[in-house]
Amino acid sequence: MSVQATTAPARLSFGDQARLASVGIRSRKLRASLSALGIAIGVAAIVAVLGLSSSSQAGLLAEIDRLGTNLLTASKGQTYTGEEAQLPQEAPDRIGLLGDVEEVAHVGEVAGANVYRSPLIPEVNTGALKVQAASLNLLPVVATEVAEGSWLNSATSEQPVTVLGATAAERMGIDRVYPGQRVWLGEQWFYVAGILAPAELASDIDSSALIGYAAADEFLGYTDLVNGEPVPGPPSTVYVRANQDHVGEVQEVLGQTANPEAANEVDVSQPSDALTARAAAEGAFNTLFLGLGVVALVVGAVGVANIMIISVLERRSEIGLRRALGATKGQIRMQFLSEAIMLSLIGGVVGVLAGAVATVVYASSQGWTVIVPVEAWVGGIAAAILIGALAGLLPAVRASRLSPTEALRSV
Repeated sequence: MSVQATTAPARLSFGDQARLASVGIRSRKLRASLSALGIAIGVAAIVAVLGLSSSSQAGLLAEIDRLGTNLLTASKGQTYTGEEAQLPQEAPDRIGLLGDVEEVAHVGEVAGANVYRSPLIPEVNTGALKVQAASLNLLPVVATEVAEGSWLNSATSEQPVTVLGATAAERMGIDRVYPGQRVWLGEQWFYVAGILAPAELASDIDSSALIGYAAADEFLGYTDLVNGEPVPGPPSTVYVRANQDHVGEVQEVLGQTANPEAANEVDVSQPSDALTARAAAEGAFNTLFLGLGVVALVVGAVGVANIMIISVLERRSEIGLRRALGATKGQIRMQFLSEAIMLSLIGGVVGVLAGAVATVVYASSQGWTVIVPVEAWVGGIAAAILIGALAGLLPAVRASRLSPTEALRSV
């Protein structure tokens, strides 16, 4: 009895498999490029969104650190009956006596006073601007500075002189300070001494015309009574710089210290929390853009599946010839599956590079620290490979099921 030996099909090395998979891509370069483009766009969108999000949040956190997270505010709230409350005249002095308080400044909103570029502006066009009396040490406490001109001093704080917040100056069309420049404030002329830079931690300052307490008292009648004696005031918001290690303790007692008789009528806040919340809000938009990136990836996957199906139809003779020469169904299946994965991988790499470049360019233009998270580019490439595998699976199975006889009929 004779024994007939059977020879197992040769196994392809990784290098041979890669070269074989690249045949279809190299022979149809334009079609392959267009298919990979969809993957590249989706991956680039994902990498850019995550990179720009991380970079912008890092920039915002750096800005918060620069401005300081130890600024607290105590402002007038409401009474139990819903009426506007009032801070006591001595609130800033009492707060300044707290052991962990480093600096205290305050402003007082002058009710009924508006500011206009000239008396010819209709009174209803207030521009949502306020007039506020301000203590002379306000700027360092709220971490802002003068952009044009000069700040109030002991002399100008008693005269009809104002310094405009950044938003107030913009809305009135004033971008520089020159001698004799005036604005119509409280039904009379006030000279403009300066324009402030934006106050990130005190937005009310930006939309205000700031004057001295003495000037508010003399020219606008902003007066309070203390022990029966008229004094300028009262404050409406007190800005407090606390010891960095004891911000929480100061925040807990700030309302009670500002108004011992009605602590519930004092609104206490930490302005840096608003900036942190803004970073979280920006993250909500990232979800939308990530969704668009996923849509682009799905479209790219459809393109890859399409080109692979067409490739199988066009290369039936090649499949038949390889099967006739001994290639197994598994090898045929792996050839086309590898080709789809390679096509998607090329798109993924290009997308990662494009997304990283977009992040670097835009983040640098904004002065942010450039951050491209590892999960962004690793996830982008992994997503591309997964999509390539899913998109190429059906065409690969279809190619492996072609019989050599049927496939060779097209030769």
